[in-house]
Amino acid sequence: MNVHEYQGKEILRKYGVTTPRGIPCFSVEEAVAAAEELGGNVWVVKAQIHAGGRGKGGGVKVATSKELVREYADQILGMQLVTHQTGPEGKEVKRLYIEEGADIADELYVGALVDRETQKVVLMCSSEGGMDIETVAEETPEKIIKIYVDPSDGLDRAEAEDVCSKMGIPDEAVSEGADFLAGLYEAFVASDASLAEINPLVVTGDNRIIALDAKFNIDSNALYRQPEIVEYRDLDEEDANEIEASQWGLSYISLDGNIGCLVNGAGLAMATMDIIKLYGGEPANFLDVGGGANAEQVTEAFKIMLANPNVEGILVNIFGGIMQCDVIAEGIVTAANEVGMSVPLVVRLEGTNVAKGRKILDDSNVKLQTATTMADAAEKIAAAVKA
Repeated sequence: MNVHEYQGKEILRKYGVTTPRGIPCFSVEEAVAAAEELGGNVWVVKAQIHAGGRGKGGGVKVATSKELVREYADQILGMQLVTHQTGPEGKEVKRLYIEEGADIADELYVGALVDRETQKVVLMCSSEGGMDIETVAEETPEKIIKIYVDPSDGLDRAEAEDVCSKMGIPDEAVSEGADFLAGLYEAFVASDASLAEINPLVVTGDNRIIALDAKFNIDSNALYRQPEIVEYRDLDEEDANEIEASQWGLSYISLDGNIGCLVNGAGLAMATMDIIKLYGGEPANFLDVGGGANAEQVTEAFKIMLANPNVEGILVNIFGGIMQCDVIAEGIVTAANEVGMSVPLVVRLEGTNVAKGRKILDDSNVKLQTATTMADAAEKIAAAVKA
């Protein structure tokens, strides 16, 4: 689950990480009132969407008067903000964050994420703040310094101070920099984050260390123990089909292709998408109905896939273990009759009660093709879509 910048900063402040003062807003009038409440003579008007690159897309502007705060808030609020992470369709801005200005002397980068290979938390630090870290990694990898933190030991103070010096933090601010890294690490672990990124981390003219931006991704599997963070969820930022799927206990992720996929089991779903591409097709979604889906869930799964106007065909690939093929077959027939199947459908069933499942399909009035192997199924649906 992603959270907005201002919400990420709320998390950081709980663990002693310094951020500029700011106020979230939902209207132009609220933005002007926020500037008045913050005081000062420089404010930053920031679009709040779940995507990076907001500044390059025109979603972050520095205002030197309340009149400019009003003007920029009016420009940004409601705009369709396009960044390198939104795709060409962009995202509508429905929230703003009005933040006090900062005296920036230097911009750095710090990120925390889980390194699965070492089973540790890795802190990635760089002197190249304000840039895409992927670009830095590709063009100047020597400017990225990594600290691998064993969760059982925690962050070593001496190592944190050393990396701060190597990043270019002035000597008189190294201790504060180490405190910053310690707070970021604690926030990352305590919030069950999979990513926490500060870009830029800034050194001010008086050598304070401040998180000027904050990006947090929270592990959705841990949300049951993060009730406060669950309250941060912004459904306006999520795919409507993904929200609908989650309400039916389905794991669904929209993709850019034209072949809908209905599969049981995440591993099989990934393999199904791979083999679709092998045969020249493009998957339109990841959809795992799990091991115990019923006919009603299967029907909803079809509705969700067909709600995507790009879907030109559907592949059902079921290996029945706990899941029974006859239950899936009944769901397919029910769904096809209820939603009015208007695109080619290929079904591959194998496993528990497969003979019953195939008979249900054969005896139905649903127009479909059956397949015996994954390769057979992928080849048929790719051909049907191209026809």
